[in-house]
Amino acid sequence: MNTTGIIECTTTEEFVAAFPVMKQLRTHLEKDSYLSLVEEARQTDSYRLFALYEEDDIVALAGFKPMITLYYGRFVWVCDLVTDQKRRSHGYGEKLLDFVHQWASENGYERVALSSGLQRTDAHRFYEAKMDYNKVSYVFKKEL
Repeated sequence: MNTTGIIECTTTEEFVAAFPVMKQLRTHLEKDSYLSLVEEARQTDSYRLFALYEEDDIVALAGFKPMITLYYGRFVWVCDLVTDQKRRSHGYGEKLLDFVHQWASENGYERVALSSGLQRTDAHRFYEAKMDYNKVSYVFKKEL
């Protein structure tokens, strides 16, 4: 590919290329289940996956979906944001999140929201101190 920049992943080949970086965030997924979930999320939930490339290497990923709820109104939910562990602290996460903000604004969405695991204190500092996000709620889940 020999490209530097942010590119939307739309093909199985691109999703496969993104998997090693995504696996660093979504450690519970195997390649087949990841590919199945990405395809279903794209078809049924408007999920979009963007890769930040440096030359031929994917250095970071952002997966998001546009949504509308009564609480947030029109917003973009960031489902996945990960920088390759060998490339962290070089501004890639900030560049991708800025891209998501711009995409949301250009497409008529009023805000961007995300959740972050309780153990991810470095990520929380990044979102709050560097990216100016506000902590507004807890996310709860129940396994069925």
